[in-house]
Amino acid sequence: MRRSALLLDLDGTMVDSEPLQRAGYQAFFDGRGWTAPDLSIFTGRRAEDVFAVEPGPWSAADHGVLADEIRGLVPRDAPPGAVPGAREAVQAAAAAGIPVAIVTSARPDWVTMAVGRGLDILHLIDLVVTAEDVTDGKPDPAGFLLACSRLGVDPGAALAVEDSPAGVRAAVAARVGLVVAVTTSRTPEELTDAGAHVVHPDLRGLPDLLT
Repeated sequence: MRRSALLLDLDGTMVDSEPLQRAGYQAFFDGRGWTAPDLSIFTGRRAEDVFAVEPGPWSAADHGVLADEIRGLVPRDAPPGAVPGAREAVQAAAAAGIPVAIVTSARPDWVTMAVGRGLDILHLIDLVVTAEDVTDGKPDPAGFLLACSRLGVDPGAALAVEDSPAGVRAAVAARVGLVVAVTTSRTPEELTDAGAHVVHPDLRGLPDLLT
């Protein structure tokens, strides 16, 4: 079937930015003198959402302020590199007339740097839904539902791509018809357990799934 839309996560899915993100988190915890938790709990999620539910010395702090501090510590000397097949997948969707949305837990400035400066394909993206557009972040389905609503498409006919269990759960909860996971950040077993329908090492096989 021809997909109604291509819904792409950003970090770890389109760009290989997880090492940069982890560096920012580690610098944050080191600077505060706090023992860092397993940093994988932040993958695919807004930092403020994680701080709100995970116990730690941050419990009484303003979680939004902490998240802003972390974002300021993520290295930005150069845009992160592309996950193999990222540009080609977006180009294939655009050529087929399939709208493309980015649904990310990042902020707009990071999207501009990573997709605009880094991948140079921001002009092919029809819609961007960031952490600022929803009240509840992944694994809540709000971001994917908002993207489908704004594009005017049926989630059941859409294809979503994620790299984290939280992102996969969000897409599944939004009833996206085909949820593809890439193993750039987590194991195939973790992604399948979260509900991914298909698991790939990267995005090079994605064009074959669009129509």
